[in-house]
Amino acid sequence: MQIAVIGAGAMGSAIGRRLVENGARVLTYLEGRSASTIERAKTAGMEPAGLGAVAASPLILSIVPPAEAVAVAKQMAAELRRTGAKTTFMDCNAISPKTMTEVAAIFGGDCGVVLDGSIIGGPPKPGLKGPKLYVSGDTASESGVLADHGLQIRRIDGAIGAASALKMCYAGINKGVMGLGTAMLLAAIRSGADAALKRELQESLPDLDSKFVHGIPDMYPKAYRWVAEMEEISEFLGEDDPAALIFKGMAGFYRKIARDREEGGLLAGQLDKLNSGC
Repeated sequence: MQIAVIGAGAMGSAIGRRLVENGARVLTYLEGRSASTIERAKTAGMEPAGLGAVAASPLILSIVPPAEAVAVAKQMAAELRRTGAKTTFMDCNAISPKTMTEVAAIFGGDCGVVLDGSIIGGPPKPGLKGPKLYVSGDTASESGVLADHGLQIRRIDGAIGAASALKMCYAGINKGVMGLGTAMLLAAIRSGADAALKRELQESLPDLDSKFVHGIPDMYPKAYRWVAEMEEISEFLGEDDPAALIFKGMAGFYRKIARDREEGGLLAGQLDKLNSGC
């Protein structure tokens, strides 16, 4: 079975590796990607290929930062129309149902089948089943081949947009809590209340404290990708929902964390010091 994966980041390359380990041939498009991305893809057993070969694959997974989802869809649809090929294209990105509908419209009815996918959980690791790949709009069970090749597939009843809605809701809770906690820890550090807050979290909310201890350092390199994801969640909630403003603010906060990483990680260092107890 030949499957194409567009996006060889941490998630895309790990998904690719899981598919390869379970007998699939996995192609990926690496034009313009960094040397580290190219090496990561090759290490995972993914085969670099031209756009035409990728478009000729029976199944294509798009696993890219949410801000790139529409551009990838346009690129693939244009190539499919150029060659006259048809495929099954699954968008697995953290985008709103509205953006997912836009992706589906780009392909129209002449390029094959479009599926709505959302990934919940970290990249696949040896010995673990995760992550879960939720799929909607899959009336013909096109995603079954992924389950046959080692991925944990969960179909959702409903049309395109249902899986994206699930992702928006789950990410809003999970990454929203992470952003809120990080912001308040930084506020405590600025105001000199950090030691007291840390102690109170450990005593009254130990599970949440543990989530921050392990999750905040893991968040730093991902913050730049989470900016667009928070914006998608804000759009998903809609202008009439006051909570949409929370996620517009969260996008700005993750932009701040991404900028801190680029500028040397002063804020990250303060957070690490607090969470390590030093």
